Amino acid sequence: MKKIGIVYGGKSAEHEVSLMTAKAVISALDFSTYLVTPIYITLEGEWICGDALQQPVEDAESLRFTGSEQPNSIAQFVQLASHQDTRFDIVFPVLHGPNGEDGTIQGLFEMMNLPYVGNGVLASSAGMDKVVMKQLFHQAGLNQVPYLHCLHSQYEENQTEFLNACEAQLAYPLFVKPANLGSSVGISKAKSREELQQAIQFAFEYDRKIVVEQGIVAREIELSVLGNDTPTVSLAGEVLPTKDFYDYSAKYVDGTTNYAIPAEITEQELHDLQQAAITAFKILDGSGLARADFFLTTNGEVLINEVNTLPGFTPISMYPKLWIASGKTYAELVEELIQLGLERFEEKQHRAYTRDEDGSQ
Repeated sequence: MKKIGIVYGGKSAEHEVSLMTAKAVISALDFSTYLVTPIYITLEGEWICGDALQQPVEDAESLRFTGSEQPNSIAQFVQLASHQDTRFDIVFPVLHGPNGEDGTIQGLFEMMNLPYVGNGVLASSAGMDKVVMKQLFHQAGLNQVPYLHCLHSQYEENQTEFLNACEAQLAYPLFVKPANLGSSVGISKAKSREELQQAIQFAFEYDRKIVVEQGIVAREIELSVLGNDTPTVSLAGEVLPTKDFYDYSAKYVDGTTNYAIPAEITEQELHDLQQAAITAFKILDGSGLARADFFLTTNGEVLINEVNTLPGFTPISMYPKLWIASGKTYAELVEELIQLGLERFEEKQHRAYTRDEDGSQ
């Protein structure tokens, strides 16, 4: 049997989402093929490794360990995962947000030479930072909505200047977002200067850097990307929020958002969206999975919003829903992601790391 560690929780505002994702992934695994070990990171950053599971868990809350399990530190996890007898064949991180989706834990796995599912350090860190991501999209020639960004220190130094710039270069309504957070946490819509100030202060509660984007009248279209160097793209789905915008509660709590899967778009629009999704995935040097989010205007113009390198993976999340509509079951999707992680790890093992004295490899 292959040993697989499911790493979840984390010191992040998206901790609860991670628990739901972990439950879903564990439930999809074949327990006759994998020895499944849950590895919980608490909100305080404590690492807790549970006993190997004998069957899927009944609810996400049961994955919230009390602290009696071992190991209870990252150093002990490294020791466990590095030992020949207890080493994992692969780890499946389902940590959303900072300290899990931003390349930090991927860097740990790389240093341990441990196979893992999903994007590497570069794609994770660039995809997590909305400013860096937008700059890369611009380099790739992808169309985007107008935006400005600001550090907290800059804003505190001269709030009026940034507010004036927002109103001079952008048009209301504006969306204010923390630069390094997902799942619509910390996002607000502003229709006036007063609301803009409040939205900025709220976003700064979650990050030192924020993005202010111009609102646009357009449809919200999402596509799922799967693969390594030669990725494939799912059918398109449309987000149909019943609220003012697609916020955290609409995504994960109250179920007020509707979806059209597949989206009612033309073949040309689907082609343009899929090609843009592949371009975005490749400019980030993506691997494994990503969800690409777009705006589609009434005249068929495609504007990329963002790419999520560890998208929601719960049963109600768009990423798996789009692949299910495209012909893959949830269990098949999980297995393919594991194989993609192993494939990338195997490719890495064939790289040269030494040089002969004459300078040749």
